[in-house]
Amino acid sequence: MVTRLFIDGAWTEGRGAAIDTIDPATEVVLESVGGADRSDVDDAVAAARQALGRADWAGLLPVDRAALLFRLADLIEAHADELAELETRDQGQPIGISRQVSVKGAADHFRYYAGWVTKLQGTTNPVSFPDTLHYTRREPVGVTALITPWNFPLMILSWKLAPALATGNTVVIKPSEVTPLTSIRLVELTREAGIPDGVVNLVTGGAEVGALLSSHMDVDHLSYTGSTHVGKLITHASADSNLKRLTLELGGKAPSVIAADADVDAAVRGNLMGSTLNSGQVCAAYTRFYVDRKREQEFVDKLAGGLAGLPLGPGLDEASVLGPLVSSKHLGHVERLVEVGRSEGAELVTGGHRADRVGYFFEPTLFAGVTDEMTIMREEIFGPVLAVTAYDDIDELDSLIARANDTEYGLAATVWTNDIATSQRLADGIKAGAVFVNMPPIPDMTAPWGGYKASGWGREMGPWALDCYTETKSVWLHYGR
Repeated sequence: MVTRLFIDGAWTEGRGAAIDTIDPATEVVLESVGGADRSDVDDAVAAARQALGRADWAGLLPVDRAALLFRLADLIEAHADELAELETRDQGQPIGISRQVSVKGAADHFRYYAGWVTKLQGTTNPVSFPDTLHYTRREPVGVTALITPWNFPLMILSWKLAPALATGNTVVIKPSEVTPLTSIRLVELTREAGIPDGVVNLVTGGAEVGALLSSHMDVDHLSYTGSTHVGKLITHASADSNLKRLTLELGGKAPSVIAADADVDAAVRGNLMGSTLNSGQVCAAYTRFYVDRKREQEFVDKLAGGLAGLPLGPGLDEASVLGPLVSSKHLGHVERLVEVGRSEGAELVTGGHRADRVGYFFEPTLFAGVTDEMTIMREEIFGPVLAVTAYDDIDELDSLIARANDTEYGLAATVWTNDIATSQRLADGIKAGAVFVNMPPIPDMTAPWGGYKASGWGREMGPWALDCYTETKSVWLHYGR
């Protein structure tokens, strides 16, 4: 496959250092991907700027722009097996997740936003002036940079690219240097779909490429998914340059509250999925569990048994439920935090070690007896590491809510109870962008996705994403004498 930069409709060699992308299940290099330097980034942004006003893009009728996105969705489906295998080899996720979540989710998003192209409407407003017509227009924000993470590279790129194109923007994509391959393949498919030259551009490379886009004076908007630390750097870069608009989906430390009346077996099944999907490399993964003390031991025992029974292996093996972590560096991060958990006095119930095999595999791990101030209860681990603590009285919901909210993050949360009043009081009180009741954290293209506090700014998906990629223009027409 092509592993170069894509600028103004042409594949070109990067002027920066090439980067190896590694199969995390085998530790073998898959591809050497070209790296961009400042001049490459400038060229990509310039191409996007030029394409923004060209008749072959800006002059497209909405129905014709929608047709391009429908065609791209069809191409993703036509290449589904290829994309799923590529995602699994590059990222490590089990092939079933690649097929049913990553690839299917990408196609679904392009099809959903294709439907929005012909439904972007303004308003007419009864202003307080005589003989005056006032109306609003939705216009593209301009050149938008899309910086995507390594955990779901194909799907999360689709979350950004689909609404960006639906609203008439042009883009510069910067995928994670750890998992760039499906993003590169998707860009190839945009060309096959007939999207005009310069509308979609791709620059690959490390943090320095992201920094160049963040501070670029000719980028109007930047959408980033990744760590809160990098999100803060992007915010400073935006403020110090042209004050570009930002959409940020950042870190998470999702609480899971299990009430005394919960169906514990259902809670264990749902929390196993919600905490170990993609080996816990999910920003909304359930990682800190608040369990009614009367059900704590039952929950811990059943959860530990469930974790110990999860098949661990290469993502291409259909039997694998847990694949590897994405890289040697990330494996070291998870190992370090597990050791911190031990040293701070948490009780290791199961797991806790790197698997004894080739690849970046880590055993699913459960700690009990965890206290709120422990590092594993506060810091995002982004791996299959779970921490259980207890609470004493569901009637003291204010105290429980305060504990669940005692974090810098606010992306997602879940509540497990059969009492509607309990579920609603907790859902209302927990400060998170999404609260799931009796279910895993599964986003949907029709619902908003984003966080409170240090989990980010803005919302992706649904009609809410359209606000990120459009400007609202106010037009006043006085027709009186």
